[in-house]
Amino acid sequence: MNPVSENPLRTRVDFERAVEDLVEPLYEHASPGGARVRPTATGAHFPAVAAELEGFARPLWGLVPLSVHGTSDQWDLVRRGLVNGTDPSHDEYWGEADDYSQKHVEMAAIGLGLALTPERIWDPLSEPERDRLVRWLNQINDAELHDCNWLFFRVMVNMGLRSVGAAHDWERTQESLDRLESFYQGEGWYTDGQPGDGSPIDYYLPWAMHFYGLVYAAVCGDEDPERARRFRDRAREFATEHVHWFDDEGRALPFGRSLTYRFAQAGFWGALAFADLNPLPWGVLRGLWARNIRWWLNQPIFTDGGLLSVGYRYPTLKTSEVYNSPNSPYWATKAFLPLALEPTHPFWQADEEPLPDRPETVVQSEPRKVICRDDDHLFALSLAQDSIYGPEKYGKFAYSATFGFSMAGQNAGLGEAGHDSTLALSPDGDLYKSPAPESVAATEVDGTTLKSLWTPWDDVSVETWLAPALPWHVRVHRLETSRPLHSEEGGFALDRTGDDDPTQFSHGTEGATARAAYPNGTSLVTDLRGDRQPEIVPEEPNTNLMHPRTVVPTLQERYDAGEHWLATAVRATPEGPTDFDRTPELVTADSDDRVALETADGDRLLECTAGEISETDGTE
Repeated sequence: MNPVSENPLRTRVDFERAVEDLVEPLYEHASPGGARVRPTATGAHFPAVAAELEGFARPLWGLVPLSVHGTSDQWDLVRRGLVNGTDPSHDEYWGEADDYSQKHVEMAAIGLGLALTPERIWDPLSEPERDRLVRWLNQINDAELHDCNWLFFRVMVNMGLRSVGAAHDWERTQESLDRLESFYQGEGWYTDGQPGDGSPIDYYLPWAMHFYGLVYAAVCGDEDPERARRFRDRAREFATEHVHWFDDEGRALPFGRSLTYRFAQAGFWGALAFADLNPLPWGVLRGLWARNIRWWLNQPIFTDGGLLSVGYRYPTLKTSEVYNSPNSPYWATKAFLPLALEPTHPFWQADEEPLPDRPETVVQSEPRKVICRDDDHLFALSLAQDSIYGPEKYGKFAYSATFGFSMAGQNAGLGEAGHDSTLALSPDGDLYKSPAPESVAATEVDGTTLKSLWTPWDDVSVETWLAPALPWHVRVHRLETSRPLHSEEGGFALDRTGDDDPTQFSHGTEGATARAAYPNGTSLVTDLRGDRQPEIVPEEPNTNLMHPRTVVPTLQERYDAGEHWLATAVRATPEGPTDFDRTPELVTADSDDRVALETADGDRLLECTAGEISETDGTE
């Protein structure tokens, strides 16, 4: 059941109503005392009390902005929960927040409420109730936090406490802000933690690092003007880069972890407006923000009871993280921050405008990507980044706004291991490895060509070159192995809806090409050397972000010990059954150590030379 299905999501009033309609089904599962929310029985790696606090607090990211100039029917419940959750003598007490506790994450939304709507959650409280709230929140100043965007939770809490004149630790706040600023890489880019410590560049940059920085700049700019200026300037620079991650329909490139937060992707654009910044015209910002929210709220992301589910474009736990509780998706309500603005603000007065003209390819060296924009397909070629969250979320060759990407299933064999948009190797043809961040020894951005060195085992190495050849992209690999190996290389995963009617789909192989065509798109992969066997591989259900049932055009081969060159061309379109032509072509190499590719028109795409990238020369 979609609680906003009748909402056109066009006007400010529409978005105000959307917040109420999204939050109400969740709060129907609140405990009698209002402090805990448990809508379903699934859990996360942290204790149930933290997950139930999550359900109480996360909707505040939407309710607080809504109530700056409006109101909500939920405030009686919220105040009751706030009082009981911070009272050690109450059965629903949230408990102590020890080092690295998930409870610190949820404190940030309460801090925002204190800063923006004290008349809702501070003024009505008695003195003893205030004292208990302040004591509970101040635990964040005595605890150790993860050395990443989590430090902003301390900032948000102290910002809120300071706003109402309550006890807080401003010195610790400034120390946290100094540390957060040390993650800045230049030209608008942060890492989510200290660079070199397994700190990737993913959506925690726009929806956390920049989001909180802009909130701080807007609320505390008068007393900390220099830091506020830096936060604003960095966000202004980043906006002109991040716009390339969105397509004309409002979809964003899925990449990295925590994608179940869904329309939090719009949060950065809303935070720019909250901080009164328009690095793009107000109408463009309004359009980016609104289209993303509209796209999401038209997808099957809800449970039968109208709750936001864990998953991405549909409910599935197979793409989630261990910290995703049933309440986690409500972090998406951060997108509604612009509701805190006056209705007369230029953001609300502007008509939605389409995206500005953008080039077909954009090189972004900081996140190690080449953003590619075909007429109907936005995707990014990508180099692996450090992350403990695995090869599928951070190590694939390509990430598509239309086709998403797939996770490994329960097994590691054919069709089970998420081999779309990647190369996977196996000594036995059963257990496969794909380029996990920890085994990628070097990466390099060279113009529009991405280069990497992967060492899955001590006696195996793979040099890879990726390049756009729109509407195609091409991959060249040089495999050196001291043992026999099986390989699988996949194209984009394709929605197989319609396969109950043979007249609606076709897939098959011809020569060295695997092609699948269904009502929702066409996907193709071809071996430019003609060495590998093409296959159409059904993936394990519910492992793809975008669609529960998919197939992947795949190239397979077994290699003896020695050196082997692999050359691949990949293309996909959401246009339905389509015939592709003008495939990129392999140029005869000058020697065994070189391979070159060119377009069908004879334009050189890339040249690849053995040993071109090494651990010492190529690592960024």
